[in-house]
Amino acid sequence: MRHGKKFNHLGRTASHRSALLSNMACSLIEHKRINTTVAKAKALRVYVEPLLTKAKEDTTHNRRVVFSYLQNKEAVAELFRTVAPKIAERNGGYTRIIKTGFRPGDAADTALIELVDFNELYNPNAEEKKATRRSRRSTTAKKEAVVAEAPVVEEKAAEPTAEAADSTEEKTEE
Repeated sequence: MRHGKKFNHLGRTASHRSALLSNMACSLIEHKRINTTVAKAKALRVYVEPLLTKAKEDTTHNRRVVFSYLQNKEAVAELFRTVAPKIAERNGGYTRIIKTGFRPGDAADTALIELVDFNELYNPNAEEKKATRRSRRSTTAKKEAVVAEAPVVEEKAAEPTAEAADSTEEKTEE
């Protein structure tokens, strides 16, 4: 019976499972997204989100706690340097799991797990910021272009008016 066993053991011993989750967490932090099975992705989300929460406050104690889970200096440095500042304003939900179908060899249900703030396609806040920057730059460029082209347009407009006056004079003479 499995009464009261709330997490997925993934068919591994405790030491193997902790090593697996530690390595997957390091890969997720390093690459910002990884492909795996749905069961491992769900287990990894439970494992890595508390670490991401701890990384939001950069103290020696939090670094040591995170290192005790990850056992990888480079991953801890990456987490505290690049990942933590991006997720600082988010209250939770740092990862996203997207199901990607079935693996050809054994038909296992596969998924993509990624850090939410590092995906520009699905992150609407990043797109809004980029759009406003582009619009500001393009409007200033348009204003400069309009100012530069405005005298040219007026000169061209003046010439056809003169030609139109000449043509009306010719018509009256005929």
